[in-house]
Amino acid sequence: MDSLSTANVEFCLDMFRELNNNNVGDNIFFSPLSLLYALSMILLGARGNSAQQVEKVLHFNHIAESLKPEFKGSAKCSHAGRIHSEFGVLFSQIIQPDSNYTLSIANRLYGTKAMSFHQQYLSCSEKFYQARLQTVDFEQSTEETRQTINAWVERKTNGKITDLFGKGTIDPSCVMVLVNAIYFKGQWQNKFQEKETIKTPFQLSEGKSVTVEMMYQTGTFKLAFIKEPQMQVLELPYVHKKLSMIILLPAGTAALEQVEKQLSVKTFHKWTSSSNMVESEVEVHLPRFKLEIKYELNSLLKSLGMTDVFNQVKADLSGISPDKGLHLSKVIHKSYVDVNEEGTEAAAATGDNLVLKRLPIRAKFMANRPFLFFIRHLDTNTILFCGKLASP
Repeated sequence: MDSLSTANVEFCLDMFRELNNNNVGDNIFFSPLSLLYALSMILLGARGNSAQQVEKVLHFNHIAESLKPEFKGSAKCSHAGRIHSEFGVLFSQIIQPDSNYTLSIANRLYGTKAMSFHQQYLSCSEKFYQARLQTVDFEQSTEETRQTINAWVERKTNGKITDLFGKGTIDPSCVMVLVNAIYFKGQWQNKFQEKETIKTPFQLSEGKSVTVEMMYQTGTFKLAFIKEPQMQVLELPYVHKKLSMIILLPAGTAALEQVEKQLSVKTFHKWTSSSNMVESEVEVHLPRFKLEIKYELNSLLKSLGMTDVFNQVKADLSGISPDKGLHLSKVIHKSYVDVNEEGTEAAAATGDNLVLKRLPIRAKFMANRPFLFFIRHLDTNTILFCGKLASP
């Protein structure tokens, strides 16, 4: 399972870098977990070069004997490779019916009626990913199909994610569309009091500022002061401490770009490691914010190296369908986050030279400038959401 959580963090940071380069100065919000989940469904039916590219982008190529799906002649899914069954285990740990948060992931493949699909792929993707492939008529009923997909996503995300596919985004030539949406709602372990929320300036990167509703509370939280680049790392737990939000806030003269530049799997683990995070009394000032962001990810995934599955000639999805020409037409991802006093609603080497261990009696964490945030599941160390608040 560790290998899966490492792949999750690596994929998360790759995605963040690409989105950050393509959306300079913008807010960013996405769910690496739900994308990893959705793209693994494609991997389940990809073969040859197409499979290798997907493996590499998802960082599964480091995971020994995890892949090599061999469905041929076997009615069972046990030959699909360990990674797929591990996903099922991971999800049962994260999505528990008795948990005090709501997390629903909506994944579905929509394939053209003009093609036939392997029964075995359909049953295995349902077994591992609780995801069905639905056949639709892109060619004759383009608009109707778009509305059907949108309605399904809206239903699956408690009405938070609407109109995933805008008018004209699905065309009659589509053969397969991967739909992926996620919804999360959690309550803080320590809620902010609404009466403490006041209007406060939030510094935007280029010297301008906007007024935000700044929430406030004092409590005992895990906090680290990092020396290089200068920043504070705060962990705000959700009820029952199964999930938490980690915030990377530049401090002193450091800019967020310096944090982003040094952000890697190694530094992320270092900055957020339990040996660096010290329980302290902290005055927390955090803006109330809501983000709803949609990405069409074809070009981004291509730039990470997943090119063949989008190409009608090169795509080898022979594990999904015996027909030639099956390829991925579109990957759309939309996520929603609402951070308020109650909690969050979201549809997205140590050593003294690194960390100042002697914290002031009461530390002040004032998030009045751009910061990065991650929502993660503590037991499995999995990042569910990753975001950047550049402008509330």
